[in-house]
Amino acid sequence: MQKQCKCGEYMGIRLRTVIYQNKVEIENVPVFSCEACSRSEVYPEVKPELTGLIGTLGSKPEKQQLQFEEVSEVAHLMVKVTDKNRASDPVEAIIQERINELLDLLLLAQSLNDGPWVDDIRKRLSQIAKHAITVHDF
Repeated sequence: MQKQCKCGEYMGIRLRTVIYQNKVEIENVPVFSCEACSRSEVYPEVKPELTGLIGTLGSKPEKQQLQFEEVSEVAHLMVKVTDKNRASDPVEAIIQERINELLDLLLLAQSLNDGPWVDDIRKRLSQIAKHAITVHDF
């Protein structure tokens, strides 16, 4: 995935650590970065999840380290796709595997009548569907 930077060069996407209020490290956030001018910006597709996560931290968060892929399915899939152990796996297979995993969890959550868990899994599935993640995105 690439995007044109304001300087005219292309920005590549990378998984980076975002630091909030010098106390909270949020790891594996997809960020566009320009090597020419060092400009960076959060991948627009994950901004709602990132701002939601930051909103839960409050104005005076404790020092901590968070994994963004636990909140964002886009980040979760990017972590899996860039895992060296999965380098030979097709991106489509990794995405389909995650969808199947979430559907299995949805069935389990429904059978346990766990409403909050069902809602969380549906939210994750909708993140994947909303962003229409395909092999061309990676």
